[in-house]
Amino acid sequence: MNENKLYKIAVIGQGYVGLPLSLEFSNYYSVLGYDINTNRVEELNNGEDNTLEADLEKLKISLTEYRKSNGNIGYKATSVLTEISQCNIFIVTVPTPIDDYHAPDLRPLKSASKMLGEIIKTGDIVIYESTVFPGCTEEVCIPILQKYSGLVYNKDFFVGYSPERINPGDKVNTLTTIKKVTSGSTPEIAEEVDLLYSKIITAGTHKAPSIKVAEASKAIENAQRDVNISFVNELALIFDRIGIDTTDVLEAAGTKYNFLKYKPGLVGGHCISVDPYYLAHKAEQLGYHPDVILSGRRVNDSIAKFIASKVVKLLIAKGGIIKNSDALILGITFKENCPDVRNTKVFDIYTELKEYGINVDVFDPWANKIEVENEYGVSIMDKLEEGKKKYDSIIIAVSHDEFLKIDITAFKKDNAIIFDTKSCLDRNLVDARL
Repeated sequence: MNENKLYKIAVIGQGYVGLPLSLEFSNYYSVLGYDINTNRVEELNNGEDNTLEADLEKLKISLTEYRKSNGNIGYKATSVLTEISQCNIFIVTVPTPIDDYHAPDLRPLKSASKMLGEIIKTGDIVIYESTVFPGCTEEVCIPILQKYSGLVYNKDFFVGYSPERINPGDKVNTLTTIKKVTSGSTPEIAEEVDLLYSKIITAGTHKAPSIKVAEASKAIENAQRDVNISFVNELALIFDRIGIDTTDVLEAAGTKYNFLKYKPGLVGGHCISVDPYYLAHKAEQLGYHPDVILSGRRVNDSIAKFIASKVVKLLIAKGGIIKNSDALILGITFKENCPDVRNTKVFDIYTELKEYGINVDVFDPWANKIEVENEYGVSIMDKLEEGKKKYDSIIIAVSHDEFLKIDITAFKKDNAIIFDTKSCLDRNLVDARL
């Protein structure tokens, strides 16, 4: 890295990935966090963060530092494109979701590339962190940058790729404590990108030999985890038919030193349930059908339907009436102790129960009510009050700390069903668990 080069960094996207990255770099450089959501920008500039990923004290200090130094160091959020045009490092952290047909939805990535193509200058470096399929940066993003900038790739501007490894809600394995994979479009740029990240990543970096290798490394990280979880989810389906408890089996098998201790469960969120489709997409483009990856996805996507069906069967077995019965789902975020509701599979349980004619209430103290309403059309309860309402079935979908402290039995009717998808409650309290 050229120590004499004055880095001004723009981070495109200020969500779960972009904000922590912005704040770490702001300890050393001038950082502008760009987001098209003006409400999000206003929130951040007021020292607030609804994702709960930022250290608010660090955010406020960085905002103050930016103002005091006239933008020479520190952080500021903005939605004004002309403000970031003077930067020379642009890091793209926009989401890369899938569409209704499980194909990569590259619209946010293409839009960000077009936007940057209109402002980048000679000597600038664009670094992508968004999860993509191997080859996407060079086949999709760089042509857009060239088209709208009029500049020549690897002569006038350069590109890097460093896949994000943020785990929302995790306060132990954070940005700086997870080794960072880096890459660049030339050997010199790869070195510069690696040294840039080395400034903030205390765990160290791994410089991949090419952008494609770095892209592939991210894709297989989550595909591997998805396949492993799908195996234990399939075991749960099998053991349910046998009539034995999956957790008991896993605990017994886990006594062997080399047994991998995965647990069954809902697989949602923005990574594990999405990234395998990006890898599968590339494989199918090249004429190969990835059986293992896609079969794992099918199993994991079937679990919500299995849970709903199991609840209904248990209700029938107890002589309950299904239509117009009352069900309570505890938790709608995609994981515990985290407000992230992106691609949550709890919604699939909700939908299945509604199709059976069941009245469904949802309570989640972590979720943003407005976001859930806008994204899923589900109204979640303001609070859970003992004595106000009792339910025919209760499903613990997310193991928030708050749910482990309440008396679940206070909300159940006689002969009610309690289904514990996380195996987090005393087994004597529940009728079934995953």
